Amino acid sequence: MSTTKRQVHLNVFLRGAGHHAAAWRHPDTHPELGFDFRYYLKLAQIAERGLLDSLFMADGYVGTGRRLEPFTLLSALASVTEHIGLIGTVGTTYNEPYHVARKFASLDHISGGRAGWNIVTGHTDATAYNFGREEHLEHSKRYEAAEEFVEITKQLWDSWEEEALVFDKQSGVQFDETRLHEINFKGKVYKVKGPLNIPRPPQGYPVLVQAGSSESGKELAAKTAEAIFTAQPTFGEGKAFYTDVKARLAKYGRTPEQLVILPGLSPIIGDTAAEAQDLEDELNAFNNVEDAVDKLSERFGVNLTGYSIDGPFPVSAFDSAKGIDSVNGSKSRHQLILDLIRKENLTIRQLVNRLASGRGHLTFTGTPIQLADVIEHWITHGASDGFNLMPPLYPNGLEAFVDKVIPELQNRGLFRTSYEGKTLRENLGLVRPANSLLHV
Repeated sequence: MSTTKRQVHLNVFLRGAGHHAAAWRHPDTHPELGFDFRYYLKLAQIAERGLLDSLFMADGYVGTGRRLEPFTLLSALASVTEHIGLIGTVGTTYNEPYHVARKFASLDHISGGRAGWNIVTGHTDATAYNFGREEHLEHSKRYEAAEEFVEITKQLWDSWEEEALVFDKQSGVQFDETRLHEINFKGKVYKVKGPLNIPRPPQGYPVLVQAGSSESGKELAAKTAEAIFTAQPTFGEGKAFYTDVKARLAKYGRTPEQLVILPGLSPIIGDTAAEAQDLEDELNAFNNVEDAVDKLSERFGVNLTGYSIDGPFPVSAFDSAKGIDSVNGSKSRHQLILDLIRKENLTIRQLVNRLASGRGHLTFTGTPIQLADVIEHWITHGASDGFNLMPPLYPNGLEAFVDKVIPELQNRGLFRTSYEGKTLRENLGLVRPANSLLHV
């Protein structure tokens, strides 16, 4: 094993009662607190006590009400935390660049430079219907529009030079108009004049995060992202993804250090392996297998209802399953599940349990030392720069990681013992971007 000690970066993905599909049914969780700010405050404080880089809130515009709106929640959390980064999902397809640039600049100012933007394009027709559209924009067109969207927000953040605010009381000058710039962006999709009506964020830009792992997603990430959330269920797949995306950076004039890759990790932790396995079995016992089978059947266009849940998986039936080319939503997740079906000898119940635990992300069941071994292996052998933690249960799963795994990583020299800086960029080892409009 390599003796080089790389520092692990850790984000925690906040999600209701936890990331296991049946978490809300477990006696140790409190799903009724999903809209209680004090619940999220407790989780944020646990994460910050563990010196984690950041916390992350996902978002979407359809479905039953399972989450608070990220800008509102993260702004509230900014006022009661000091160090931890605050990353929120905001989609490009159903927003305008000016609005998003203004809100993230505000969050970065409020938090003192701890904001991050998880850039997504959306993935269902149901979303389109909520915004007066007949159908969801086609996959490649969404990513083409997203490139323009991100470029505009960056230019808007740059439309204020650092010294633009003057507040000279004697002369009566509040700001130097010569240091504000119109961007006059004209693309295929957007036309924006600028400047923004709020000064440049403390970080220059909030940290730009991207979550897509499709071909279009990887290319967009290589061009614009500074961190990636990705689903890689095995070390081999993680290493291949890591190598692929890092290799794409050079053509955009970027270096590997400018992009932090964080695969999802859903750990079930026990003081002994048997204790961890008991917790996994307990969680899986709450799974609604029949409902999960119906959803798989609908997703892939294959009727699984006539097959034995505990018999061999009908792999041959998936020869006629909907392929990735037919998907206009999350292509990478669709392909990941198909690969899992075709490569591993699972029963239907085993597949349901695997997806319930990690939704296609890396899963782990075992002791804190065993988990530290896994993390160290991925880090030292070029498969990740850290992990996007997805505890199956909240708050217990996060507390177990912070109290039992973090100290082991610190003992190995793999994790910080104090925050390196004041901003999310500093803690991730990312540089503050120069203003792209200073030549104007």
